[in-house]
Amino acid sequence: MLLDSRAMQNNTVLELDLPGIKKLKSGKVREIFDLGDRLLFVATDRISAFDVIMPNGIPGKGEVLTQISYFWFAQTEAFQPNHLLSRENSELPPELKRFEAQVGRRSMIVKKAKPLSIECVVRGYLAGSGWKEYLERQTVCGIKLPAGLKESAELPEPIFTPATKAETGHDENIPFEQAARMVGADIAERARDASMKIYNFARDYARRRGIIIADTKFEFGLMNGKLILIDEVLTPDSSRFWPADQYEPGKSQPSFDKQFVRDYLETLDWNKSAPGPMLPPEVVAKTQAKYLEAYERLTGKKL
Repeated sequence: MLLDSRAMQNNTVLELDLPGIKKLKSGKVREIFDLGDRLLFVATDRISAFDVIMPNGIPGKGEVLTQISYFWFAQTEAFQPNHLLSRENSELPPELKRFEAQVGRRSMIVKKAKPLSIECVVRGYLAGSGWKEYLERQTVCGIKLPAGLKESAELPEPIFTPATKAETGHDENIPFEQAARMVGADIAERARDASMKIYNFARDYARRRGIIIADTKFEFGLMNGKLILIDEVLTPDSSRFWPADQYEPGKSQPSFDKQFVRDYLETLDWNKSAPGPMLPPEVVAKTQAKYLEAYERLTGKKL
């Protein structure tokens, strides 16, 4: 079997090995394989919450993440170069044909770029760690904001709030000046400008489709001195998507991501450390439906 037996739970791809193809990295969601002068990214159906990967996943989640990324890469490539070599419906190269059933629509073939050592976060609304910092200091990543803002309030204008990359645990918000020291002032400024341009474009597009993009995280890499967009882009895993017709400042918002998983876990007597508890079928089904709805609203297509 190509798939680990644990990956067959609920017809869900949780762990993936491709005999004869070198695996470089296994992240929370993605498996990265070396194709020589290219990389193969495969999005599994793993889901994590509170930085713990759950023992069962969300069927089709990896396909949703990959197809949403393909959509946004196509939407933004006219003004932002990216790492894609494959296209949404590209055939797999000969060496991967035998794995089509396993990787199919959940994979991307991409250029090898040198990733920046920072996460490029853009926030348009006050939520998550930004809301917590605002309550304490009236700032987000050190950026002073107006007094009296409510939870989930739209910011006067989007802000760029970089973060460190954490292999385990949470990324750490950092001031722009620290990001500039880490990657160089010129690169940091280029990454900030590109992030803001992509976010503003995507925010306006998504709003017309009934989705508020509250915040999002981009990754960039360098290739021959050029800054390119890499990894996933504007998915429910890398962004906070809210239904526009239910938006109400002053509280947390319903969202198109793993909210059902988090809400369920909060009801358990669980210490939020590994191993995580098995997710019941109804939580899996509701979470799957939210990921699919995000794809369908954004693209106007059924998966």
